[in-house]
Amino acid sequence: MRQSRSRKTNRTIYMLLLILCILGFWVFENFYTPDLYSAPPNEVLTSEVPDRLLPASTSGEIVIHSNYILSYKERYEQAEWVAYELNRSHLTYDDRERPDYIEDPKVSTKSADWRNYKGSGYDRGHLCPAGDRRFSVYAYNETFYTSNITPQKNDFNSGIWNQLEKKIRSWSKQYERLYIITGGILEKGLPTIGEEDVAVPKMYYKIVVKEEGKDIKVLAFLIPHKDTREPLINFLVTIDDLEEVSGIDFFNKMDKNIETRLEQSINTNHWSF
Repeated sequence: MRQSRSRKTNRTIYMLLLILCILGFWVFENFYTPDLYSAPPNEVLTSEVPDRLLPASTSGEIVIHSNYILSYKERYEQAEWVAYELNRSHLTYDDRERPDYIEDPKVSTKSADWRNYKGSGYDRGHLCPAGDRRFSVYAYNETFYTSNITPQKNDFNSGIWNQLEKKIRSWSKQYERLYIITGGILEKGLPTIGEEDVAVPKMYYKIVVKEEGKDIKVLAFLIPHKDTREPLINFLVTIDDLEEVSGIDFFNKMDKNIETRLEQSINTNHWSF
């Protein structure tokens, strides 16, 4: 009789422990957030985008991080643009441990939870690439805020998009300093993933800017969100065309004559393809 009671007691304890373990795992999975990726006071910031190059924000939600700036659009649960500097000194080969993806504390509504991407079939695609921020552990980790993340097909993310990122790095080595503005085209009727309805753009863009003294050279790429074997040069568009499809006003803080010249034409003469 005592042995039977002991077995029942042990079974009860075992079941309670099992329930506690399951509950603990569920709480960890759904509510745990790692420490924020803030740089210490002595961290030297080596990336700055001139105010004159920043686009207008259609949402009014501009977020300034140490190594990139973005305009967040809550309706689509991602940035409409991310702007950052890329210069030759940024391009290191330091090994970095990949951190967790976490919500951006500087976005007033918080950025999308990374769990929206689980089982979606889409990569968590970086807008400011982690590979461009290996020069500092804090700069690298900062790119894992989900405000800098967008749903991308793997063959696109690892294909043409990756090719463009590599080309920009090679230009940075050649021209020393570039400024990049990038994002997905956010529009009505896009498919979504996750409980928060993170939009999946049908096209992505990058604007690359280099300054030669007082002269400014610009290239703009607009690429459909799909696998392709076409050369990068086939995806060049004017800034005017990009403004029309994105609804974003680029270079609006520049002198109007310079803005008009930059936005109306495509000129590859000063870029090596």
